[in-house]
Amino acid sequence: MKIYIPLDSAAVALGADALAAAVAAEARRLDREVEIIRNGSRGMVWLEPLVEVVTPQGRIGFGPMTPADVPGLFADLAVHPKALGPVEELPWMKGQTRLTFARVGIIDPLSLADYEAEGGLSGLRKAVAMDPAAIVAEVTASGLRGRGGAGFPTGIKWKTVSEAVADRKYIVCNADEGDSATFADRMLMEGDPFTLIEGMIIAGLATGATKGFVYIRSEYPVAIRVMEEACRLARAAGLLGGSVLGSGPAFDIEIRVGAGAYVCGEETSLLNSLEGKRGVVRAKPPLPALEGFLGRPTVVNNVISLASVPVIFEKGAAFYKDFGLGRSRGTIPLQIAGNVRFGGLYEVAFGLTLGDIVDGIAGGCATGRPVKAVQVGGPLGAYHPRSEFDTPFGYEEFAGKDGLIGHAGLTVFDDSADMLKQARFAMEFCAIESCGKCTPCRIGAVRGVETVDRIAKGDAAAIPLLTDLCVTMKSGSLCALGGFTPYPVMSALTHFPDDFARSKEAAE
Repeated sequence: MKIYIPLDSAAVALGADALAAAVAAEARRLDREVEIIRNGSRGMVWLEPLVEVVTPQGRIGFGPMTPADVPGLFADLAVHPKALGPVEELPWMKGQTRLTFARVGIIDPLSLADYEAEGGLSGLRKAVAMDPAAIVAEVTASGLRGRGGAGFPTGIKWKTVSEAVADRKYIVCNADEGDSATFADRMLMEGDPFTLIEGMIIAGLATGATKGFVYIRSEYPVAIRVMEEACRLARAAGLLGGSVLGSGPAFDIEIRVGAGAYVCGEETSLLNSLEGKRGVVRAKPPLPALEGFLGRPTVVNNVISLASVPVIFEKGAAFYKDFGLGRSRGTIPLQIAGNVRFGGLYEVAFGLTLGDIVDGIAGGCATGRPVKAVQVGGPLGAYHPRSEFDTPFGYEEFAGKDGLIGHAGLTVFDDSADMLKQARFAMEFCAIESCGKCTPCRIGAVRGVETVDRIAKGDAAAIPLLTDLCVTMKSGSLCALGGFTPYPVMSALTHFPDDFARSKEAAE
């Protein structure tokens, strides 16, 4: 009997470890042989812990499970009260286009055999036989853009590093996933670490880099453990630490753990932290692609960007580019959170409207109340009202609405939310997390909190001051933190003016 129980952090927080222990104990009591595999999450957080039992009819899901539900797994599965049927047939799974997350939840994350059986290393084998320029050209042709927020074309970044002249080059994976309502990086590292390793190796082949670093935030202990073990296994299998697959140049990866500063999600702050320095923003130029880690040419890519590379080489750039719209090609792992019926990770091609995502996939608000706003792009993203729900999910499309996709995290609010309070939260968040490098961010956020508080007390004259302050922060900040903080504030002011106009009455 083979049973899959997630090791994913969300599932663990909901009792997956206790569930695994209960299954093992029940098997011992019944003297039954059971193989328990700790897999990644399928992304249906409302069903976690989700248990999957391998049967002649396929993998049957049960959830959300508790230890009290375990005995039923050893009886007639058809009458189990938590039975969901074949997992692949659930509506949430059937509606997706899983490319980057194709193996997450399916394989044992630390089994190279499972990884290869599901297509792993196919892309790397093709890349090893190509010259660096051809590898860069394939990534460029795929249309892949940075999935960490900026949406910068990955191929251009790789080309710059590839053509730079230096004695050493580096690949740095930014796994400092600090935005609220984002968890794709964590889920990928916990559920399919070898795809990230494969992507980083291909990046090394393309650019001439011989060393890679994965910078993971300390709040991700499971991801850190899984990635460290995956690197050890990859080294033992000859993928890391020596000639790649026996023919490519040597490449190795080191896992580094950050202390949790939000600003270290910005690439230059991350590089400072990686070098053992204080995590503050560097002025640009020089670009990290020319003078990055230890002053050498460095590719800094997000987890999902690098993890998307293997499928591009396995199936071809044209296959990948065929998904999406406009300049937003391929798929995007939507991370749906907040006040929703169905929250979790949903990978789909760019192009669905915001309404399709919120009303269709997420099922609207869990409270049953109307949706008031959706914040897209983390705590620095804009608040979008229902009047913008026809916006297609794409980089330029959201920029046209004075918003951003960011890391593709969505937080949904019902009509009881106070958008003035949300605007204050954005300013306070920036004030707390600012590294202090530049004046607009360091001082502007503090003044912003004070100005919002004046509005909350009924001082309407403070509203234009807040607007002017946001313009100054947006144009003068060195990094995304100060530069993007105006997005939630200005969108709250623009789309929900009544929340600001009623502030005096609310204060009284």
